Amino acid sequence: MFGRDKTTIPTPDKALPGRDSRPWQLGEHVVLKTPVVTDEVPEGHEVAVFGLGCFWGAEEIYWQVPGVWSTSVGYAGGITPHPTYEEVCSGQTGHTEAVRVVFDPEQVSYSDLVKRFFEIHDPTQGMRQGNDVGSQYRSAIYFTSPEQETTAHELTKLYGEELARRGLGDITTEIRPAEEAGYYYAEDPHQQYLAKNPFGYRCHANTGVKFPG
Repeated sequence: MFGRDKTTIPTPDKALPGRDSRPWQLGEHVVLKTPVVTDEVPEGHEVAVFGLGCFWGAEEIYWQVPGVWSTSVGYAGGITPHPTYEEVCSGQTGHTEAVRVVFDPEQVSYSDLVKRFFEIHDPTQGMRQGNDVGSQYRSAIYFTSPEQETTAHELTKLYGEELARRGLGDITTEIRPAEEAGYYYAEDPHQQYLAKNPFGYRCHANTGVKFPG
């Protein structure tokens, strides 16, 4: 399982088979006191899904944003249904480690969430973030509406131009429909991991470049 190149996304015939349903239960968000499983979203709220390296640190940042109703971590953009953490880390599922953010657009805009996304990771590193190497660490935006798609592409272009102005690398962020990418909730120990383990691992590789404007 762990002997292959973890920076190459497997073809469907080579990916792990996974399972038919999620084999673990998830309860309440230990910080926000809202459901972790948010397949039913409150009226007037939206969903954003991002891949930006290790999902522990990413979730911690987003649950602190005013207007965010709930967050969860999971696996998106891959092939294997309902994978485990170990399977994703093997590189044989094709998934990113992702954070799902349910937010009230009256309090925080999708644009602001995307700008935060670019500032808190390095979108130029391909299949890695800092010392974390593997396909599950790639940068990704999975949009849930045509408006989100437009915003994602516009802000990616703007941030890419700012990075180019500073002589930094090209953005490698994958932008895809969330419906196509899928999202499988991770195991309970990974949900709000840094609230449960405050001295745990945080990877915040970033360019140090603030979003322009």
